[in-house]
Amino acid sequence: MKGLKLGAAGVALTALAMLTAAPASAANLKVHLGGIGNGKPIPTQYAFCVPSEQGHTGPGANKNPKISWSKGPKGTQSYAIIASDPDVPTIRTDMNQEGKTLAADMPRRTFYHWVLVDIPANVTAIPEAGDSDSRVIHGKPPGPAKIGVRGVNDYTAAFATNDAMKGNYGGYDGPCPPWNDLRMHHYHFTVYALDVANLSVSGNFTGPDAVAAMKGHILAQGETIGIYTQNPALTKKQASK
Repeated sequence: MKGLKLGAAGVALTALAMLTAAPASAANLKVHLGGIGNGKPIPTQYAFCVPSEQGHTGPGANKNPKISWSKGPKGTQSYAIIASDPDVPTIRTDMNQEGKTLAADMPRRTFYHWVLVDIPANVTAIPEAGDSDSRVIHGKPPGPAKIGVRGVNDYTAAFATNDAMKGNYGGYDGPCPPWNDLRMHHYHFTVYALDVANLSVSGNFTGPDAVAAMKGHILAQGETIGIYTQNPALTKKQASK
């Protein structure tokens, strides 16, 4: 960011912050991801796609990382988890195309990777693989899960015209950024403490649906951010830091 110019990344992050911001009176939650420090790389076992020497990319183990959070303030009746990536290209034409790259400053949008609501107030952690323990072709079912209620993530829309993959992708599905993207992707794992036991969402509700339903009910929130790339050059650069 230079001067007052936000750029595409800044606009995406600002829009996300405005969409999910708690009221000024809300408290902060401390959110921890098992094996992932804030601002640090996400291990490949938590990814939907992983780098491969053949074809650049392959299927990942797609386990959700352990996520835990501090207890919400008085009046907390449930929690919700939203994991999202604001660094996804809005123009898909050159994604994963040989001989082409996606410029770091090209327009971006938010992609939702995990939508889980109605988590009981006595739960302050979800274990590794507690919501997703594998990559499921055509998706895991939305609706009531082991813990909470799953919404659909954005793989549902991304694979809508792909007969081999299309379906309703409920709950957690991990990172799969384009392998030719020159921008590092940032994954925001945000937990909300809510003053209602159940949000008024049902069916194949999405991340934006859940965020809209939470408006006026957020008592506290917190997040941890992990990073991920399938671009070997970015991986090498990150490892050298």
